[in-house]
Amino acid sequence: MRHFFKTICLALFAPFIGLFAQAQENTVQSVTSPDGNLILRFELAEGGVPRYSLRYKDKDVIKPSGMGFKLKDGTALVDYFRLVKASQSEKNETWKPVWGEENEIRDHHKELLVELEQTSSKRLMNIRFRVFDHALGFRYEFPQQRNLSYFVITDECTQFAMTGDHIAWWIPGDYDTQEYDYTRSRLSEIRGLMTGSITGNLSQTSFSPTGVQTALMLKSDDGLYINLHEAALVDYPCMHLDLDDKNFVFTSWLTPYPNGDKAYMQSACRTPWRTVIVSDDARDILASRVTLNLNEPCKLEDTSWIKPCKYMGVWWEMITGKSEWSYTYDAPNIHLGQTDYTKLKPHGRHGATTENVKRYIDFASKHGFDALLVEGWNIGWEDWFGNAKDEVFDFVTPYPDFDLPGIRDYAKQKGIKMIMHHETSSSIRNYERRMDEAYRFMKENGYDAVKSGYVGNIIPVGQNHYNQWHVNHYLYAVKKAAEYKIMVNAHEAVRPTGLCRTYPNLIGNESARGSEYQAFGGSKPGHTAILPFTRLIGGPMDYTPGLFENDIKKYNPNNSSWVNTTLCNQLSLYVSMSSPLQMAADLPETYERFMDAFQFIKDVEVDWDRSWYLEAEPMEYVTVARKAKGKDLWFVGGTNGEQPRISVINLNFLPAGKYVAIIYQDGKDAHYKENPQNYVISTKKVSPKTKLKIWTAAGGGYAISIRPQ
Repeated sequence: MRHFFKTICLALFAPFIGLFAQAQENTVQSVTSPDGNLILRFELAEGGVPRYSLRYKDKDVIKPSGMGFKLKDGTALVDYFRLVKASQSEKNETWKPVWGEENEIRDHHKELLVELEQTSSKRLMNIRFRVFDHALGFRYEFPQQRNLSYFVITDECTQFAMTGDHIAWWIPGDYDTQEYDYTRSRLSEIRGLMTGSITGNLSQTSFSPTGVQTALMLKSDDGLYINLHEAALVDYPCMHLDLDDKNFVFTSWLTPYPNGDKAYMQSACRTPWRTVIVSDDARDILASRVTLNLNEPCKLEDTSWIKPCKYMGVWWEMITGKSEWSYTYDAPNIHLGQTDYTKLKPHGRHGATTENVKRYIDFASKHGFDALLVEGWNIGWEDWFGNAKDEVFDFVTPYPDFDLPGIRDYAKQKGIKMIMHHETSSSIRNYERRMDEAYRFMKENGYDAVKSGYVGNIIPVGQNHYNQWHVNHYLYAVKKAAEYKIMVNAHEAVRPTGLCRTYPNLIGNESARGSEYQAFGGSKPGHTAILPFTRLIGGPMDYTPGLFENDIKKYNPNNSSWVNTTLCNQLSLYVSMSSPLQMAADLPETYERFMDAFQFIKDVEVDWDRSWYLEAEPMEYVTVARKAKGKDLWFVGGTNGEQPRISVINLNFLPAGKYVAIIYQDGKDAHYKENPQNYVISTKKVSPKTKLKIWTAAGGGYAISIRPQ
């Protein structure tokens, strides 16, 4: 009888048991990249905890990793979820960027959208995954809902669980700056190396002994290259990564407001994309366009006014200390609209004088440059920094020795466009209330591009460069500039996340340790061989290459800094670090000493039809070939790190035909410290079958220009 009853019970409940098992099974979802190599797996683990994992060619990349948020009301969106719906789709299309490394970009991905409901609160949270060949992107989306209308995020709980103690190329996590040299170490070594990696900056706020910044480059012992970053950072704080160095798990760490809140949200809303790029070939990391593909298409109806350009500037002489931004030493402080500069004695070291600027215009015009930047042209530089001063600049009033109308007209006669400089001294409110007037002033005087700066601690005091409010400010400035048809090159702003696709008037950013640090004590020789794997993953950098004089004492006897590269390394950067805005940063009189090498800077293009990544290893070497947009011209840049090596490249990217290559390479005795200006220029007939072997020095490199014979 007992056996009969048990049989009846099993028969009655079997369908329900089966349905329960099926429901649990259906919480596991997976999607594969178009080439089949990358597999994303999503699941609701025990307790309704959302987790994802990632595999590449049967190797684990990301182990099961937690997801979700903690909220200020004491609740959390990390567990007790049920799967409402899962849907998959595929997209395969191409689009044309306004400028960039290719004239056409393919967006081919498979998508998984999981729609979740938290059973305890009835709150809705969706997670959208997109899987590309070599890359994953995912973001959180919150539909409009009564149970989650306005909410405050105190922590994002997204994890990236690594499979082991990987090698990492990292800079310290910081709420205010990315201007650090990179450190190469094991993940387990970050804690012990953190203090020594934090070098001085005019504004910096570190947060953790194991906190690092994205884009983070990693390499596993089984040969996988992994890059962690974010895309489409809009109305949300910048993400850092905090490492659990016992278990090798990174957790997202958002830049906070002064009160500790991370993000103020209003549904319907969404987060930026979290990105993982992976391959067993380092070149695929450089070739990935996932950051751009995860951004919205261009929102500007007319982009004809956006023009990539090469420029020079009255800048390096101030950076080195040869001259100054300020005009006088007489005033203890400056009051905008009250201080009468005509009654103050000039100190004689001002760089932005009419005479000096015209000298630069003459040189730039003679050698075919497009534009000239002038810093220190406007009043206020005497007390611009470190005083928490609100009204520090007005962006429209020149110093007495800078004839703005005269220079405007002179530059126009010479075919040179002037680039405006707006240093804000991080006084955000002052810049925003003066922005329309400043942009109108630019257009009235023929300035189509602006270099903006955010040096120093943010005003209001207590804010940081990378929190939600300031992320919104940087985009506000770009969108406002677009209304006036102005291109923006923002320095000290949050690092790029591909927004240049949506707003291509954002033609440049600094947001990393640029070449100015070569006058501040120098950078590591491998610095420009790691930047393409890190900072440049989000967008082009206004790195300001072209430094031909290594000994800064020759410009300023009180500055003993040294440029830690060879001259040919500097030439290589115009190709290996692609940007639609490239500067020849050194002084005209220095270029006149090396006119044969300077020819490459004159010849090289700044906008491209196609790019090929020929060699790559993080911080060791990067070799890239590119075809000029709309022209039968090709350029190659080989940037080397600290160890000398022989670069071997095939020219099979060339179409059938015969060509002439001009090769600029390190001389046999070249060395970034001992003999940096030793170089050799040769001309060689080449074809697509040609294989070149080029020796590169420590801190060296080479550049090649190729044209049809």
